[in-house]
Amino acid sequence: MSDPISQLPPIPAELEGGERRHEELVRDRFGRLMHAFPSFATFLGIHTEDWRLADLSREAVLGELDSERRFLSAVEGLDPSSMSQEHGLERELSLLSARRSIFDTASHRVWERRAAACDEIGDGLFLLFARDFAPLSERLRSMAGRLEGAPKAIQEAKTRIGDRPVRLWNELELDAAGSLPTLFDEVVTAGAREFGEDSAEQRRLDAAAQGAKAALEDYRVWLGELIGRSGDDFALGRDAYDELISLRAFDGLTTDEILEIGEEQLARNHEARREAAREVDPDADESDVLERIKSDHPATFEEALAGYRDVMLRARDFIVERGLATVPPEELSVVPTPEYLRRVMPFAAYFSPAPFDADPRGIYIVTPSVDGDPRAMREHNRASISNTSVHEAYPGHHQQLSAAMRHPSLARLLVDAPEFVEGWGMYCEQMMREEGFDATPRHRVIMYTDAIWRACRIILDIRLHRGEMGVDEAIDFLVQHTGFERPNATAEVHRYTYTPTYQLSYLLGKVLLLRLRDDERQRLGTGFSLKRFHDALLYSGSLPISFHRRLLAGEGGGPTMPDAVGRSTAALAPVAVPRPT
Repeated sequence: MSDPISQLPPIPAELEGGERRHEELVRDRFGRLMHAFPSFATFLGIHTEDWRLADLSREAVLGELDSERRFLSAVEGLDPSSMSQEHGLERELSLLSARRSIFDTASHRVWERRAAACDEIGDGLFLLFARDFAPLSERLRSMAGRLEGAPKAIQEAKTRIGDRPVRLWNELELDAAGSLPTLFDEVVTAGAREFGEDSAEQRRLDAAAQGAKAALEDYRVWLGELIGRSGDDFALGRDAYDELISLRAFDGLTTDEILEIGEEQLARNHEARREAAREVDPDADESDVLERIKSDHPATFEEALAGYRDVMLRARDFIVERGLATVPPEELSVVPTPEYLRRVMPFAAYFSPAPFDADPRGIYIVTPSVDGDPRAMREHNRASISNTSVHEAYPGHHQQLSAAMRHPSLARLLVDAPEFVEGWGMYCEQMMREEGFDATPRHRVIMYTDAIWRACRIILDIRLHRGEMGVDEAIDFLVQHTGFERPNATAEVHRYTYTPTYQLSYLLGKVLLLRLRDDERQRLGTGFSLKRFHDALLYSGSLPISFHRRLLAGEGGGPTMPDAVGRSTAALAPVAVPRPT
């Protein structure tokens, strides 16, 4: 197997001193993370690790923590005054990324309170199965290797659990362990078609799947015992939550100020939805209008998937025709959400292109239902299909992340900035309506409904993790304000409990982006161009909005801009992606 670092271009010869040392440190960190998190490597299109799973043991987690602390210390020791402004900003991004990683492992410590073998096994298989980066036979051999590693990964995961396991989190893992064998069966079925029932390759795949299933059955028994001794204390706590907010670089906003934004946005979007509902039918109650809109959905989930694909392509054409942004060429597939992910992704989600693959393409997953709920198609109403596709595909996540992957910085690759990634998706929902795409009152009712949902996320994220609200109260709050079906609201709130500050990133990011757009309009006057503003954000990478603000002002070398055909002025390089856990 080749070294992941060997797939990177050489360090530019002109880099010297602290700038060169920073690049060496970042590359060493990148290589270490690819070895430590094989599924993360697969996600990026680094295929040296496709055949194995991560070491999930407590010892491995603590070893990574020590490595991150050493990286942080080394970067802190670099003298920024010896660097150009551009490289000084890259150093700041490395510090931000490392401090966040250390907080997650040393302070939040979800890893020792929630068993998470199913995430590692399921994600590792799904990425190999869904992405057509190599012949299926080659990918199936890698899947066999990961299936063979599943029993060991499960045993290692057990060693991580400390003395404060969380009941809800481990109930979610128990559910995932029950549904994960369906993914194994899909892999085995694909193998039978590819290799033939009686081939040695297929016998290996069958044996690996059976061994993984048996290990999962034992794991389910162990999880039942773990749940019996688990508690309900999941909240991060006020002080730790405030610390995490400060590490997120939210333009200096405090937790209380962010909560105020959430409450103000909740009231504002409720009023905007009432006004849009009156446009639909001035004589009907708002709830009746929403019911009518949600009842207008495709007859089957297959028809809904076709609807998602249609909106995605219409939106892409609209962006090009209106000159709203430079669209990169990467393609996008729309597929049903794997069963093992449906409880934590009750609506839709997006997996960005793998930047190191020869033919990178995104994956847009859509959830048919949670627990087979017969009313689930209401969440795939035609107006919602439009709004979700704008958020997830064009000009939302797929366009943004496909553009971000064209920036050459490895430091930017390893930054976690969901307020930009998710905020951009929400910003696009409003911006596209402003520009006239699917801007009917029905579409706006759903847009405001989704904004109400994201305002609830700000409030619930903060109040759940400050210990001011419990899970059942949060579910009631979400159903009351959004009208979601209860299984979907339950799955939503369950995810909030172990991802503090992520959920508030959506609407907070949109608010910050709108403020930034207003500031740029005022700064540039008649020189402001919406396309140049969008391209400057898209092609500079997935950074905290506070860093984008600095780049737009000319700091750190200024923003990166694409050339005429969607190619960046920088070389092709990795995309910003979620932090491995």
